[in-house]
This record gives sequence, C-alpha cells and structure tokens, in this order.
Amino acid sequence: MTINLTKGQQVSLTKSGGGELDVVRMGLGWKSAPRKGFLARLTAREIDLDASAVLFAGRAPQDVVFFQHLTSDDGSVQHTGDNRVGGAGQGGDDESIVVDLRRVPAHVDQIVFTVNSFTGQ
Repeated sequence: MTINLTKGQQVSLTKSGGGELDVVRMGLGWKSAPRKGFLARLTAREIDLDASAVLFAGRAPQDVVFFQHLTSDDGSVQHTGDNRVGGAGQGGDDESIVVDLRRVPAHVDQIVFTVNSFTGQ
C-alpha cells in the first residue's frame, strides 16, 4: 500500500485486518526544478534531497541512518544509497529507507523519518 504524506502529516501503521506489519519502506522521489529566465527551457536546476531515519528510545536518539551511515548499528534499518540529482520526473523513488520491524530493538519506541535539502531549496 502506498501513502503520500505532506509536511507534518502523520499516519497510523496499524493494519485494518488486525495483522502486524513486518516491513516499512519510506520512499523519496523528486525531479529537477525548472530554471527561471531566458534560458530556462534549456536546463533544469539539480536538487539534492536526503532521506534519513532517526531511532529513538524515549526522547534520546539511539542511531541515525542517512547517506553516510546506510545501515543502523543493529541492522534493522537500511538506506538504499544517496541520489544527488533526483529522477528528473521519471517517477519512482530516488532514495528509500527500509525498516525491518521484526529486527528493531525493543528499547526503540519511535523512528522519525526526515527529508533534508542538501542544496538548500
């Protein structure tokens, strides 16, 4: 099932049939931004977005997964790798983070996904 979120939106991960989730995947897809001005039709401005996941126990961060640390220390969270330019609008995800909920340590009670713009857009 795919869910498209907007900034600040939350989603419940409870299955409607009562079963348990085993794996959660956060996918991030984007395309280059159009340039403004006389030569705008000739080039597009590259955008570098970065997906991250922070694992918390209570209010204390325990681990972070991002483009320079692709796998959590316990192996439960994996980043698919850095994409510095996006997909130029072809669809699909340019970066993904996969969480194996069965392997997340019991003391981790929250995983927060973030998106940062490395190039400042």
